[in-house]
Amino acid sequence: MMRCLVFLISLAFAGFGHTGAQAHELRPAYLEITEATPGIYDILWKVPARGEFRLSLNVRLPDNCTETAAPVTINDGAAVLSRWSIACEGGLAGRTISIDGLAATFTDALVRIAHLDGSVQSARLMPDYPEVTVETSPTLTDTARTYFLLGVEHILLGFDHLLFVLALLLLIGSLRTLVETITAFTVAHSITLAFTTLGLANAPQQPVEALIALSIVFVAAEILRKENGRIDFSSRYPWVIAFLFGLLHGFGFGGALREIGLPQQDVPLALLTFNLGVEAGQLIFVALALLAIAGLKLLLAEATVWPKRAVTYAIGSVSAVWFVERVAGF
Repeated sequence: MMRCLVFLISLAFAGFGHTGAQAHELRPAYLEITEATPGIYDILWKVPARGEFRLSLNVRLPDNCTETAAPVTINDGAAVLSRWSIACEGGLAGRTISIDGLAATFTDALVRIAHLDGSVQSARLMPDYPEVTVETSPTLTDTARTYFLLGVEHILLGFDHLLFVLALLLLIGSLRTLVETITAFTVAHSITLAFTTLGLANAPQQPVEALIALSIVFVAAEILRKENGRIDFSSRYPWVIAFLFGLLHGFGFGGALREIGLPQQDVPLALLTFNLGVEAGQLIFVALALLAIAGLKLLLAEATVWPKRAVTYAIGSVSAVWFVERVAGF
């Protein structure tokens, strides 16, 4: 009986460990290697930073590579970007590239290697596997797989997005309305995610994060009003609310994707697979939440009353704290 309740409430309170600056904190390091001429490569190395402090991560290149131009480094406060060129006798095919220091962190590193023939290899390096072997004939499948998994990870670690979806589930009363609402949310955040990533629209990230937190508070308040017998527009048509706030959440996804870094020649593929990963993660969460809610209703005769209120107050309280923190961080 208590396990289902603990699942929902613990999910809400898990957010206390993720402040406004961290809820969308998905910033792996990014290494891009582009073959300019046979055996000559241009390198872009992006390391997450907080002001003057950057993660202690460094690129380890194969022994057959030497620098032809000294690194030019820029710190924009959010990341340290370094650019330089190398010459690799015999090329990089079959050689190993690794990231020193990655094993001592909790972050990942994305690697994109573009060859002179137009083929591209993408890989995601993790603390327990911080190296990649350069393939002779890479495929677009690598890029698709890498960004799909990033999308899944982002939504499942994005506690504010999950709390918003959970609040919508608590507000909805029928399967048909649930399908309409989830579809509206998906369509809306897909639009602004695409517009943001492609540079067609933009919004300052800090106010967006604060408004996302406020959107969760709003839906939590709507749940309580409905529980008290007040049926208004948002209760009758939750898909409209999901669509409007989905546009806002899409800006949050887009900001995260910009910070991750996109392979410039594979932007459409990376965008599509990242979005598909987000949807896959969202569906996983919805399925688990619905199972937990159904379990509560079966095990507790009053599950639609006090457990629902407890979870709603937890969601609203956590989101209100996020909102205050994020506004204070402007």
